[in-house]
Amino acid sequence: MRWLVLIFFASVLALSYAGINFYSVKKIDEGTHAMKDIASRIRTGAVTFLKYEFRIIVIITLVVALLMGVVVGWYVGVAFMIGAIMSSLAAVVGMRIATYANVRVSNTARITRRLGQTLKVAFKGGSVMGLCVSGFALLGLFIVYIVFGILFKQLSIDNVYLVRNWLGIEFSSFTMTVSGYALGCSIIAMFFRVGGGIYTKAADMGADLVGKVEVGIPEDDPRNPAVIADNVGDNVGDVAGLGSDLLESYVGAIASAVILAFHLYLSSEAKSGGISQSAFENLFMYPIVLAGFGVIACIVGIAYVLLKELSEDPRRELNISTWVSAGITIVLAGFASWLMFKGEDLAGLNFRLGALSPWIASVLGIIAGVAIGFIAEYYTSYDYEPTRSIAAASTEGPALTVAQGMSVGMMSTMAPVLVLGATVITAFGTAGMYGIAMAAIGMLSFVTTTVTVDTYGPISDNAGGIAEMSKLEDEVRDITDKLDSVGNTTAAIGKGFAIGSAALAATSLMIAYIFSFSPPEIDPILDIINPMTLVGAMVGTAIPYLFSGILIESVTKAARKMVDEVRRQFKEEPGILDGTVEPDFNSCIAIASEGALHEMKLPLYMAVVFPLLGGFMFGANFVGGVLIGAILSAIMLALYTGNAGGAWDNAKKYIESGAMEGYSRGDATHAAAVVGDTVGDPLKDTVGPSLDILIKIMSTLSLIAVAIFSRYNLLSWLISLF
Repeated sequence: MRWLVLIFFASVLALSYAGINFYSVKKIDEGTHAMKDIASRIRTGAVTFLKYEFRIIVIITLVVALLMGVVVGWYVGVAFMIGAIMSSLAAVVGMRIATYANVRVSNTARITRRLGQTLKVAFKGGSVMGLCVSGFALLGLFIVYIVFGILFKQLSIDNVYLVRNWLGIEFSSFTMTVSGYALGCSIIAMFFRVGGGIYTKAADMGADLVGKVEVGIPEDDPRNPAVIADNVGDNVGDVAGLGSDLLESYVGAIASAVILAFHLYLSSEAKSGGISQSAFENLFMYPIVLAGFGVIACIVGIAYVLLKELSEDPRRELNISTWVSAGITIVLAGFASWLMFKGEDLAGLNFRLGALSPWIASVLGIIAGVAIGFIAEYYTSYDYEPTRSIAAASTEGPALTVAQGMSVGMMSTMAPVLVLGATVITAFGTAGMYGIAMAAIGMLSFVTTTVTVDTYGPISDNAGGIAEMSKLEDEVRDITDKLDSVGNTTAAIGKGFAIGSAALAATSLMIAYIFSFSPPEIDPILDIINPMTLVGAMVGTAIPYLFSGILIESVTKAARKMVDEVRRQFKEEPGILDGTVEPDFNSCIAIASEGALHEMKLPLYMAVVFPLLGGFMFGANFVGGVLIGAILSAIMLALYTGNAGGAWDNAKKYIESGAMEGYSRGDATHAAAVVGDTVGDPLKDTVGPSLDILIKIMSTLSLIAVAIFSRYNLLSWLISLF
């Protein structure tokens, strides 16, 4: 348990560094009165959304915690609350710093006229979100390990075996506690990712369809009533949503590895007399040790970039931070693996490469994450042919723009899936089922830097909007546009990374699920030709499509209200377009906030009801099939929507940059590209990211509930009657 000191140190160090960077950013001057006023409106809009959302979050969190406490165990309900609190804190702090950093990025560009110094402010703001994600996630895990694992002795070798609660349900107490913590993180991620996605795209589409397409005013024009809501949406969906999403994947991957460690111990004991106590302890400690070393490595990677003189190449500086973080993580993880597993009897664990097997599996995950990021960059950056082909198609009208974007998105799915498939096979060959979980943790081990680089994007985007609305010099907007352009690519890479990590995390959770209802003396198997499993897989395959359709409809409903409001203001107040009357920004913020929270209810219910209803009606095999179908289908759909949407967006920006000779902002080709971008908006920022949450929350909830519905379900009861 001495390794828990490392976890505490890493979490405190991350949160302390986040605090330093937070107040360092706040000390920078906000600029002119107009800039301060616009930034204040964005900040107020973000706070308004938080207030709306937490009214619902608090009620649902308390109800779910109470149900889990009664049905499973009080400690599971408490762990759920801890997970919800930690995820909420990360999202709130990250959103707050984004609303402070945006205007300071604009002002730094205005004062210095230097890209490098402006980049440093945006990167420092993004680092707060990244550090909070890993810091709060690890702090919560540390509390769970100390309070429940040690003080309540759930990690004692005597308490590894299944316990029976008052309902007669059998489960391992610590694995259920960790699952409760992971579910708490998942619930909050669902609110911020889905609610934030609906908010940001309703505002974005409302601003674009009326402002850019109908009226012909520029993007981020202060005369557009929806423009503040649009800027708020960047913080709601792309900062708080992304952070809570990857925090959930981070915790879910660690939880799956810990749960697998317990089941591997029980399985080994049932088959061959068991493994040593020290080997067992190291199995459930190594995942958080790897995460702790990853946080320390990321702190070094972030500090290295912030302390050096930055060049005028943003992509190079962001890549340096990522490579330094990943490189140090690999070295420290190898040291930990060798130190923890050397000399242990690893027979029965399928560690085919000895003490370094878990480390090699985690390195495979790191390599896969980097590879998926590069693939996403290829398909979404306008430096490469796929996105340029969409821009070229725009010369022939919006129909071909949309068709070409769909083609690029569909073709972009194969390469990442091959990477994920190769990773799963090689990780399993290296360290068995435990290796798959370690690959997921490896991919997420430098999540601090990944979130930092990704959050830098929406901060830069907001900075450009503030520069436009404040009527700053063209040179300032050129600087923020360069940062934003790189930010679009980092966002696409981040979405690819989120999809890949979600796929591995959900896969490892599903493996833990199969172990949970399989007798320890036999190898866990989910029989795909079992009719219930097969039908479950068919139903599961359809769930992401139903979920996505509901989300797109939700966005269009909320966007329609936004469009009507913007049109109403332009019609009733002609002075808005003349610049003599200020538009009513607050009404658009209220519409986006209320619409997002109203429209997200059905997708949230779907994620919760499907696995529970299926389990209590048809049993564990049916839900196992549902998870297989949903995970495979969601991976494909998330890759397609994320890459197609990112490519449409950057095709528009490619035309706006003037790179296509004879075509520019405002002409028919640009209008066609704007249509493509508008089609892609709900795909890349609402559907794709939300599918990550869907498969993880379904997997985590199924993992918790399987102890109940594997024993009590309608199908088993009906069979018992005959």
